[in-house]
Amino acid sequence: MPDTVPSTTRGTRPRLGSTVLGYPRIGPDRELKRAVERYWRGDIGAAELRAIAASLRAATRAELRDGGLGSVPGNTFSFYDQMLDAALTVGAVPTRFAGLAAGDPLDLLFAMARGAAGAPALEMTKWFDTNYHYLVPEIGPGTRFRLADRTPVTDFLEGRRQGITTRPVLVGPVTFLLLSKAADGAPDGFAPLDLLDSLLDVYARLLTELSGAGAEWVQLDEPAFAADRTPAELAALRRAYDRLGGLADRPGLLVAGYFGPLGDALPVLANAPIDAIALDLVAGTADVDTAGALTGLRDKTVLAGVVEGRNVWRTDPDGALSRAATLLGTAGRVEIATSCSLLHVPYDASRETGLDADLRERLAFAREKVAEVVLLGRALDGEDVTAELVEARVRAARPAGRDDRVRARLDALGPDHYRRAAGDVRAKAQADTLRLPPVPTTTIGSFPQNADIRTDRAAHRAGRIDDSEYERRMRAEIERVVRLQEDIGLDVLVHGEPERNDMVQYFAEHLGGFATTAHGWVQSYGSRCVRPPVLHSDVSRPEPMTVGWSTYAQSLTSRPMKAMLTGPVTILAWSFVRDDQPLGDTARQVGLALRDEVRDLEAAGLRIVQVDEPALRELLPLRAADQPAYLEWAIDSFRLVTGGVSDSTQVHTHLCYSEFGEVVGAIDGLDADVTTVEAARSRMEVLSELGSGVPRALGPGVYDVHSPEVPSQASIALLLRAALDQIGPQRLWANPDCGLKTRGEAEAVETLRNLVAAAAVVREAG
Repeated sequence: MPDTVPSTTRGTRPRLGSTVLGYPRIGPDRELKRAVERYWRGDIGAAELRAIAASLRAATRAELRDGGLGSVPGNTFSFYDQMLDAALTVGAVPTRFAGLAAGDPLDLLFAMARGAAGAPALEMTKWFDTNYHYLVPEIGPGTRFRLADRTPVTDFLEGRRQGITTRPVLVGPVTFLLLSKAADGAPDGFAPLDLLDSLLDVYARLLTELSGAGAEWVQLDEPAFAADRTPAELAALRRAYDRLGGLADRPGLLVAGYFGPLGDALPVLANAPIDAIALDLVAGTADVDTAGALTGLRDKTVLAGVVEGRNVWRTDPDGALSRAATLLGTAGRVEIATSCSLLHVPYDASRETGLDADLRERLAFAREKVAEVVLLGRALDGEDVTAELVEARVRAARPAGRDDRVRARLDALGPDHYRRAAGDVRAKAQADTLRLPPVPTTTIGSFPQNADIRTDRAAHRAGRIDDSEYERRMRAEIERVVRLQEDIGLDVLVHGEPERNDMVQYFAEHLGGFATTAHGWVQSYGSRCVRPPVLHSDVSRPEPMTVGWSTYAQSLTSRPMKAMLTGPVTILAWSFVRDDQPLGDTARQVGLALRDEVRDLEAAGLRIVQVDEPALRELLPLRAADQPAYLEWAIDSFRLVTGGVSDSTQVHTHLCYSEFGEVVGAIDGLDADVTTVEAARSRMEVLSELGSGVPRALGPGVYDVHSPEVPSQASIALLLRAALDQIGPQRLWANPDCGLKTRGEAEAVETLRNLVAAAAVVREAG
């Protein structure tokens, strides 16, 4: 096969070959997480942190080269987030951080990510429909784009010194602006996309510098076009790539769309003077149906994204090759790729020696997916890999477990299982039972977890302490946290969740049909990593999961105690879920198991149950046409959990880091009595997003738990007053944005005291 392909700007370029669109960056053992947190504590300096990062980058490049990829992605490393890096690259730094610009760039980066004295952090939200969080750039009419940071160039040159020519990966200019927000003070009608032309000047300069450094290819990610886009936004895409593709001196341009079909954006890119397009053929094959009519693809390479980049199951080689082969004859050349970056999966399934061997054979993490890409690429090139394909076929075909009892229970459910009494009836019953003051105060669930708690959990898992000793230690911590909350003056208490390592993993460890990994870490944001469980078979609840802890906590106090559960949608969103049946069917199985838990909690005397659904917006399909079906089963699964409780039992739910305006109807449809939402970092923008869809009672968060800054009593009172006019004192709650597990206890306690004092001031003012 030829080692070159036609180019739109010069005769030929090297083949891209089989490749991946990105790779995990935290390190196989979370080396980056630990280094960054040590830097934040002052245990290491900037030079040591940068050396650790350089070592991780070098190891990744070598691994991908040695794995046989035709093209190795570069510039996929980040100390925190790729959107933040893009903002720094183009000089989009809000003026409140200007005082840090002359210092170490790391200090500016982490201040924008985490906040600094007098300078709140950038807003954080979910990266499309994933559990990855990105920082939202702030763009205003006064933003002056410039090439302020040359990390993409230095990263490329670092690879060249290693003997590896990488393909730098950049956030595409249109996606960057579409995901940004208008800065405070921007005039009505201003949108960041208004500044596209000036941003393209910076991208043009960066591409020219990369070409001069020797880059043959650059990848520009435009996932924003997997969602519905207006004609003006499609025109912006056309203008961007006509401009960048027309540069006289540039690398080959690969534009990557992922998380869904490109739809109307595909003909725009097919007709643009670019060299390659990456299509996500796992999230949907609609682009394949369109591609045959696009003559512009005949001089382009198309990357067929047939290896799933977001889930952990082995690829069916026959199906993958069939999808890729449909593009042959349509594109100038077809290469095998992942559907998106492998940022969203762990490193290496072979390390999970504690899993059932049959299950482990079904799994493919990042390293296994690289091997799948290479194998499928060899097959597409006509190489005889029959034996390897047979082995891959056997691994991919292993079946999920089936529980006929669970399926029979679900089949027997009727409409009444999903209903509660009218909201006003419940509100009166709950007011009579709970007797809470106006603007009641509470937390979202978890309390700070110190090293002793984590050590105790690890010792229990390893068998170094027995069940009775573990329970004694956890009960001691629960009692300490309950007494602390009483001293602070909170109205509704929580047990603090010391026994929970993660709000999803804990339930996965107690439900049938799940497995948990030892090394399956995935970055959620910054240094925050999670180990998503693997939901591999039908789901059931062998025994109560939280009742003992919540009952003990309630026995310690006369104040209401919230029992804390994670909802079915969030459990699915933050797990790697079986792909052999509709997601809604799996959600209802989880909902049925949680319903049993809620009934047992109520029977044990708990009168407030919180069912967290922070991922409700996260799983919302990117295309409007696909959203109603999702919302139907998402709401049904939640209401299945709570449908059996009495009127006097108050149901709470919690949502965070999402664009709530897009799911207002669904929030109301959950029919929770109290809804708590993230609002501090966005400075109460959620109120305008919710508009008239404010649910029965609302707790807009007043403490950004992802920042080490302690908000003052006055600043919390200001936020509460902003909410008071719209919500009213009888429906307004005061609470943090999210759980406190990752915060230090001193800062959390100081903030909660400020919260209680601020709520009292607002309550007295009426």
